[in-house]
Amino acid sequence: RAEVIEWDKLVEAGSIPNAKAKGWVRSEGKEYVMRDGDVVNFLFNV
Repeated sequence: RAEVIEWDKLVEAGSIPNAKAKGWVRSEGKEYVMRDGDVVNFLFNV
């Protein structure tokens, strides 16, 4: 799993927590195709 946000939306929000509060961060699975401008936080368990 990964949390994905577009770069321009992240800059507009000012921070990841602000972007999450606005609902701009989305969760994507392993089939997601990366796009130019994506900022990605990969989530994993050990």
